[in-house]
Amino acid sequence: MHGGLSPDLTNLDQIRSITRPTDVPDSGLLCDLLWSDPGRDIKGWGMNDRGVSFTYGPDRVSDFLMKNDMDLVCRAHQVVEDGYEFFADRQLVTIFSAPNYCGEFDNAGAMMSVDESLMCSFQILKPADKRSRFI
Repeated sequence: MHGGLSPDLTNLDQIRSITRPTDVPDSGLLCDLLWSDPGRDIKGWGMNDRGVSFTYGPDRVSDFLMKNDMDLVCRAHQVVEDGYEFFADRQLVTIFSAPNYCGEFDNAGAMMSVDESLMCSFQILKPADKRSRFI
């Protein structure tokens, strides 16, 4: 996933059936898959500070995983300081691979690998040292 979950998402076939390429609507399933964000202090669905889509609580993550017989949601879409960050008792992970995003955040980036036994490991990409430029 890119953003996360949607209140309109009831099964994975809905994702598989999305026509590609497509324009992203201002609301609905596809919009939410791209723009929704987890929210630590929320239960269920809430307003998103981005002004589009929703935030979702740990309960929504647990329900989604149980209904779809899955163990983990992997998403991107948000800068996280260490390159990756778990949510909802390690049932969701945000992976952000661009260190020092836009030259404005001093964040690390990360890459996640999954082995044959489904063990996840992370490689951290530290931001490059800021060097003085002389003209």
